Amino acid sequence: MGAQREAEPPRPYSGPGPVRRGTSPGGESTFTVIVAASANFGIALAKAAAGILSGSSAMISEAAHSLADTVTELLLLTALKRSRKPADEEHPLGYGPARYVWALLASVATFVGGGVFAVYDGTRALVHSESPTKALVSYIVLGAAFLLEGWSFRTALKQSSGEARHSRMPFLHYLRHTPDTAVKAVFMEDGAALVGLVLAALGVLGGQLSGSGVWDGIASVLIGLLLVFVAWVLGRSNADLLIGRALPQQMRDAVREELMAVDEVKGVLKLTTLMQGPNEVLVAAKVDFRNVSTAHQVELACEEAEERLRTLLPAIKRVYLDPTPDRRADVVGDEAP
Repeated sequence: MGAQREAEPPRPYSGPGPVRRGTSPGGESTFTVIVAASANFGIALAKAAAGILSGSSAMISEAAHSLADTVTELLLLTALKRSRKPADEEHPLGYGPARYVWALLASVATFVGGGVFAVYDGTRALVHSESPTKALVSYIVLGAAFLLEGWSFRTALKQSSGEARHSRMPFLHYLRHTPDTAVKAVFMEDGAALVGLVLAALGVLGGQLSGSGVWDGIASVLIGLLLVFVAWVLGRSNADLLIGRALPQQMRDAVREELMAVDEVKGVLKLTTLMQGPNEVLVAAKVDFRNVSTAHQVELACEEAEERLRTLLPAIKRVYLDPTPDRRADVVGDEAP
């Protein structure tokens, strides 16, 4: 016997944990990703032109970096759109995890299109050691790119820091555990982009001062390694969510307490929670109800438990409660004198 009911529209969030405030799923994340994609596409074209004119390997690597970021953000937009499809008969639990599939593909794009290419091009520059020319063009493009990337990074930072405050969590802890991998990807990629721009500028400056292309090649390799690291972090995070991640221990304890607060509940034998998206959580539990409870009282208790859980955490969309006798208590009772 079980009880389940589709959730009502999200209400303001009132508990701790890395789950987003009760807003429309993907709304702010979509805006953040669109801002990043628009900025990166223009930056990629400018960097490519500067790299061709100056012969700078670091600038070519940065162009590949921005192009990979643009592709990544297009994949993230696809992820956000796919994950908002309503549940149907073929997918009764909805399409929330679809965003993690596409986000995982986006991390692969960052790894191959940005990281691997940058390391390869930097290694080639180290072997040939060609000094870049027309450094002024590179500096102008890098400066403009820094402003655009900074604007995109500020947007991602504003959203993620705001959500961390609403979730009552330290910012870095929120960023590490948030199920909203779209904004996490934009934040990390834009942060890496700003660092990459500084490395590219240092590579161009080193080549300009020394007359050697070694510094330019080193900068390109470092940019590539930075992108490989970002892709690895994002890939691991998305894979973890695809496998199935529970709510943090603090929230699981809070869920258990809410269930135990129901009068007819004697014990929670097993609790399972699953984050299916930034604003979508499933809760299933084996519950031992009091022996004197009637079937109607059990049904009312299930309804009360669902209401309590949604008040605690509006992201909880589905609640399954399975009335189950506590066999351990029966054994202890049989053995008692």
